[in-house]
Amino acid sequence: MFCRRFSWFIRIFVAVAIFTGFCHPVPVTESYTGVTLHTLTTDNLESLTVGRVQEAEKATAVDLGALLDAGDGAVVTLLAGDTWLVAHRAVLAARSPVFADMFRRVTVEGSSSQLVLSDTEGPVLRQVLAYLYTLQVPQLPNMAPKLLVAADVYGLSVLKAHCEQQVVAQLSVETAAAAGVIAIRHSANRLKQAAVAFIKAHLLRVMATQGWAEAVVNDPQTVVELTHLIAETPTDTMDLSGEEKGKMLIAAAKEGSVSKVRTLLVVGADVEAKDENQQNPLHWAAARGHVEVARRLLEDEADVNARDRWQNTPLHQAAWNGHAPVVRLLAASFANHDASDESGNTPLHDAARRGHADAATALLEAGADREVRNDNGDTPLDLAKRNNHQRLVDILGSS
Repeated sequence: MFCRRFSWFIRIFVAVAIFTGFCHPVPVTESYTGVTLHTLTTDNLESLTVGRVQEAEKATAVDLGALLDAGDGAVVTLLAGDTWLVAHRAVLAARSPVFADMFRRVTVEGSSSQLVLSDTEGPVLRQVLAYLYTLQVPQLPNMAPKLLVAADVYGLSVLKAHCEQQVVAQLSVETAAAAGVIAIRHSANRLKQAAVAFIKAHLLRVMATQGWAEAVVNDPQTVVELTHLIAETPTDTMDLSGEEKGKMLIAAAKEGSVSKVRTLLVVGADVEAKDENQQNPLHWAAARGHVEVARRLLEDEADVNARDRWQNTPLHQAAWNGHAPVVRLLAASFANHDASDESGNTPLHDAARRGHADAATALLEAGADREVRNDNGDTPLDLAKRNNHQRLVDILGSS
């Protein structure tokens, strides 16, 4: 009885919190939802998956000939609950970076022919293995949420994107809460956009379901984050065109507003929106030194090596303006630290020319080439000397 009363108390509290954050009431109409889900599914999810399928298939190609005469170590037994599955190490390692890392650690710690996977149910693991061998996405809508989680756990981005698409296609008042929780916990950003829009359009009906009550009891922190996203998403932004959302996202990145950036991404703003100079939101966050905005954009898969009309990357912008924390963030996100702009200047050239010692140090720590020459034949050290930046001369001149 206490749990039931507590659950209803939480529902009422969340409802009040959400309604106080709304700008306008949202009419509950199936036509609104249909338009929203169609847009998200077609424009966002499919563009994510289709463009990557060939790349993923090429990158994960396995030389099956390597399995011949590989001996007893060729296979491994995977244990998930009561399910035992036998698979080839080479296939699993080639398809999944997580399995590859598991096998490396097992080799270091001592040979083992068994792996216990306590976080994955047997039937789900069976479908994951089927995908790893065939690269064919299972068409099992009822299992899609669990497959999405497993795909995230094992680093299978293409399978994860397809599962997002399946979960979005079957959003309902009964499943929306669970879908929103999964989306937040596993950084499924397209699903998060769809779930937030759906819940906001059907708020009272969703909160009256058993699924919402279970989410509140089982994962209250994530539900609180979900409600914040719902409350922070103004209704009027949902109806804007893609171009308008993109312009607003660029403006929010310039401003450094993490909350605005998060809201616009939730309602479907294109993280790769470009201005008249082909600069995207990440370019502007880097140029202005807004490290948390840059982090949020990267979480939404912003292209860390995007180019503007002068062939500058976000790392060029951060280095030119001396924003060392952003330089470190971008470098940690696999930015190309030796990318050249239209004049052959790398980010290190820019930091040296402008006298930004901390940014230059961060680039060198990331592995930037101090000997690279631009189109004029200058190294970063040459530019530091020419502009009388003695600290940079000392840094770049030391080996």
